[in-house]
Amino acid sequence: MAITDWPADERPRERLLAQGAGVLSDAELLAIFLRVGVRGKSAVDLARDLIGHFGSLSRLFSATVQEFKAFPGMGEAKFAQLQAVVEMARRALGETLRERDLFDSPGAVRDWLRLHLARRPREVFVVLLLDNQNRLLHSADLFEGTLTQTSVYPREVVKLALSHNAAAVIFAHNHPSGLAEPSRADELLTATLREALGLVDIKVLDHFVVGGNSVVSFAERGLL
Repeated sequence: MAITDWPADERPRERLLAQGAGVLSDAELLAIFLRVGVRGKSAVDLARDLIGHFGSLSRLFSATVQEFKAFPGMGEAKFAQLQAVVEMARRALGETLRERDLFDSPGAVRDWLRLHLARRPREVFVVLLLDNQNRLLHSADLFEGTLTQTSVYPREVVKLALSHNAAAVIFAHNHPSGLAEPSRADELLTATLREALGLVDIKVLDHFVVGGNSVVSFAERGLL
């Protein structure tokens, strides 16, 4: 049955307008984006199948164009539209981080990192540079490595922080394996960077590890 044949109070778009986007399921939100289904499937059915195929919304968002097109009914135009939505969300979250203390919006930090790092095929080391009110000055993908190792140079991190007159930094990197658990090498690297930045009075506030849809904080784990 097409969504247009559903009772008005059960249609995703009408429910969103009446009750807000928060009441909708992932599939219902995606169905509004898709707008139409395919033969024999409503947009909601198609959305459920898409999420089931990729495993989660975050994995769908980070799919390559080839992976996306391989799903029946999806093409380059819809992929481009989806990526535009994801990029707008990433930029909106970035604006939030620039306007307020990051520690007043811990969820926004994690959401931004998920959108930025989840399912990247290689390890990427990100530096968030903060002012003395913990607002975001600048973010940089400073180093990119192989699937298992990233070479991070303390001198380059210090140089970047000084160039933006940062008062503090937050580090983040992804584990392409999907496991967000910090490794011993991650701990040693963080200690080395913290020592180097301490020499120029720049604080290391946290180090996040992103794996799949999980984000682990060094500070929360007592690793700083």
